[in-house]
Amino acid sequence: MDSVSLPTWDQFMIPVLKVLADGKVRSRRQLFDEVAAREQLTAERKAVVLDSGQTKFENRIGWAVSYLVKAQAIYRPSRGQQSITDVGRELLQNFPNGLTEKDLQGLDGYENDRDRRQSRKTSVGVAADTSELDPVEQVETGIARINEGVATELIQRLHEREPAFFEQAVVDLVVAMGYGGADARATRTQLSNDGGIDGIIDQDTLGLNRVYIQAKRYAPENAVGRPDIQSFVGALHGQQANQGVFITTGRFSSGAVEYAGSVATRVVLIDGQRLADLMIRYRVGVQAKRTLHIVEVDEDFFV
Repeated sequence: MDSVSLPTWDQFMIPVLKVLADGKVRSRRQLFDEVAAREQLTAERKAVVLDSGQTKFENRIGWAVSYLVKAQAIYRPSRGQQSITDVGRELLQNFPNGLTEKDLQGLDGYENDRDRRQSRKTSVGVAADTSELDPVEQVETGIARINEGVATELIQRLHEREPAFFEQAVVDLVVAMGYGGADARATRTQLSNDGGIDGIIDQDTLGLNRVYIQAKRYAPENAVGRPDIQSFVGALHGQQANQGVFITTGRFSSGAVEYAGSVATRVVLIDGQRLADLMIRYRVGVQAKRTLHIVEVDEDFFV
């Protein structure tokens, strides 16, 4: 390896786990510094930057951490903090000399996440063969992989926060999607005695047309069942409402989906996968880190 070359992002995964192996919780900054020291990165190698201005070694370690979190090998007990899990210790034992994304795909939790997103046109869980893609397709594939990682982290973060935070987040999302009219009037109901309604969106100034929201934090592998949807429909009837949105960080059972489609009351179901996708699309809980401009020759200029 020459003086300025760096390990690839996946080559950083084992060093990250080795640093965290002592069980201590570390901040992002501490983790980056200790991994760099462990790998004996020179000042010259650490100074290499991307076009965005971020140092390349931090970018690659960050990706290693993101995929380890996705594989449940790293746990984030609080914002910006990282700690190893039993899965991470097992990976260290089984792959002491190196870990790849393909190895992560053999983990149950990682595969479950891929299965929930298998309907995507491009499987972003596995890197496409770039030799078969044109440059624009390579960019789109890269963005899709970034979005998948962010989506996974969004659901984890929402699941870790208190119910009130999650309820406000989904209300903010519905408003960001264009509901709430010109005044963007939205209310999160009180935690107690809310009658099964967590949020109310007024579609017009007088509040004559309303959308009611129910929000449930479920683990990604857990399903909202038919009884929960029945209770929500009952709550809607109590408000003399004919439409509502049920949002969860988990998924919906087949019975829940079937029931929602069989009643006269219009109930839209949004599971964890779609919730994360919508948050990314409407920029709720995320921010644009960098804007890429794809250019082509302006034919009108050469007329």
